[in-house]
Amino acid sequence: MKSVIKVCNMSTSKDISNVNEAISNNQGVIACKINIESKEIEIIYDDYFISLDNLIESIEEAGYTVI
Repeated sequence: MKSVIKVCNMSTSKDISNVNEAISNNQGVIACKINIESKEIEIIYDDYFISLDNLIESIEEAGYTVI
């Protein structure tokens, strides 16, 4: 499964690191590409293990706002 998530308060390399860690800690995540200019995260994951809602929750728990 492939999804694109928009995160509005992501602007530094530290933010990229925090978001990447929050996403990567989930079982089933295959790949993650973060574009800081467009504030988008492209995630490829196995929806057998994790849902999009769980991924969004992980990002929000790290302190970021998903829109």
